[in-house]
Amino acid sequence: MSSSGFRRTCATATATALALTALAACGSDGDSSAGGKTRVTVNCMPPKSARIDRQNFEDDMRTFEKANPDIDIVGHDAFPCQDPKTFDAKLAGGQMEDVFYTYFTDARHVVDIGQAADITAYVKDMAGYGDIQQSLRDVYTADGKVYGVPRTNYSMGLLYNRKLFQRAGLDPDKPPATWEEVRAAAKKIAGLGKNYVGYADYSAQNQGGWHFTAEIYSQGGDVVTPDGRKAAVDSPEGRAVLQNLKDMRWRDGSMGTKQLLILNDAQQMMGSGRLGMYLSAPDNIPILVKEKGGSYEDLALAPMPGGKGTLIGGDGYMFSRKASPAQIRAGLKWLEFQTNAPGSGLNDWKRAADLKAPVGLPEPRLWSGATDTRDQELKKTYANVPVENYRAFLDGSQNLTAKLEPPKAQQIYSVLDGAVSAVLTDQDADIDRLLKDARSKIDGILARG
Repeated sequence: MSSSGFRRTCATATATALALTALAACGSDGDSSAGGKTRVTVNCMPPKSARIDRQNFEDDMRTFEKANPDIDIVGHDAFPCQDPKTFDAKLAGGQMEDVFYTYFTDARHVVDIGQAADITAYVKDMAGYGDIQQSLRDVYTADGKVYGVPRTNYSMGLLYNRKLFQRAGLDPDKPPATWEEVRAAAKKIAGLGKNYVGYADYSAQNQGGWHFTAEIYSQGGDVVTPDGRKAAVDSPEGRAVLQNLKDMRWRDGSMGTKQLLILNDAQQMMGSGRLGMYLSAPDNIPILVKEKGGSYEDLALAPMPGGKGTLIGGDGYMFSRKASPAQIRAGLKWLEFQTNAPGSGLNDWKRAADLKAPVGLPEPRLWSGATDTRDQELKKTYANVPVENYRAFLDGSQNLTAKLEPPKAQQIYSVLDGAVSAVLTDQDADIDRLLKDARSKIDGILARG
């Protein structure tokens, strides 16, 4: 799963069967140099329907090209940035842009099939690259070689309603740090009346498996073994995840009677002020305010309970194996301006504030060191949301082990949906049997490669 944001690819390529013809229009625009300029094609340009984002991107291209008159950036717009139905076909057909978008979870696959350029010799000259968090740089590093640059990132946390915490006699400045504390807080919030739910969790459309993964990570467990060949869910940590959900649902009555929830359900409940807590990335917050009736003042974010790990995700850019050295250098210059410099491109917080976009949310937090300090200063200067509501998340998440989604994530999540939905809909669900069955099915998924 991923946080919200543009996920684009060529709009005309809607089926793999048409890939090598329809996708040709998305590829490199011919000669890499024209009129003495180095031409670089870049995807993930906002579509015209996203008027403000499109305008910002076009403004950034003009600003960049004015400062770098020897480079011509050619943006390709489509939605989503990476379409799973056409992504592999586009790679295999050699039609990928010179600089192309990838989810974190697809980076290693692109390297393994030999479709990414090795940029190790070039990236050392990219300003700010060394300040990108090591765990994020590692996503695009294989066998000591660098193949891409992170663009944005997210990690999961506990989203909660400060107003309901106060009404339930809880301190909103001291959010739950353990799953035991989550359970206790949820029970108090549910005690406010029949219309209130203390804690909600997903259990359908693969989202239950996604959250199970986040929850087992938070307790120090894992979904697969380190070599990625076997399931690891049938463990004390896996049992703790399901037992906690079962207890809150049936013993405490703090999760409400409606189950088989998905993201939109939890967002609706939180936006209406009836839900105390659910797991979320920071990008949920503006959605809750703009679309679901929530308030920035009431919403706060804490680190994942459990204190041991957090699920992370994100995206970045890789370079086509066909890109020339000049195109790689020019592409890295563009990314330095567009994605990797506080105060410009995607990180132009003054422009964002002028456009009434939320500034001051705790993520993306791409960097460490001096670059992160500069970015946080700019966010604070132009903040238009209550940044103190996210202080616990900012401070606490840095101490958690960051883990990506497992291999074959969506297939595994489908299996784990069954386990999560069972404990939330059947008070007699056998947790040991559920985990044993899940282990067997996941082993089968991994064995198929």
